[in-house]
Amino acid sequence: MRILTNICTDNLQQSKEYYVELLGLNVKYDSDWYVQLSSPDDPEIEFGIIQRDHELIPTEYQQKPNGMYVTFVVADVDAAYQKALEMGVRILQEPRNEFYGQRRFLTQDPNGCLIDICSPFE
Repeated sequence: MRILTNICTDNLQQSKEYYVELLGLNVKYDSDWYVQLSSPDDPEIEFGIIQRDHELIPTEYQQKPNGMYVTFVVADVDAAYQKALEMGVRILQEPRNEFYGQRRFLTQDPNGCLIDICSPFE
């Protein structure tokens, strides 16, 4: 079995740049309607971005995301936070240690998707 998360976008290029620059994801496939990214540590861990108004997306699912978020576990959440600040992305929550053993910050991608970036802490 393989599980692949895809998100919809209004601006494929901007979304691709956001994830590649902020998280260092690799581009596995790049077209004018779909981009597939992967973890630099494991190419089988993939993340897709599809043009929101593409014919493959049913009309009722072409709206902005709501009620979901995507978590990326990184080696150094504070380094990722500094990168996010340099990029000027919207920060919803600055890094903080959470009760469940993760240090995380929350941001928003160019599509309005809530993004949780975290690392374990002791």
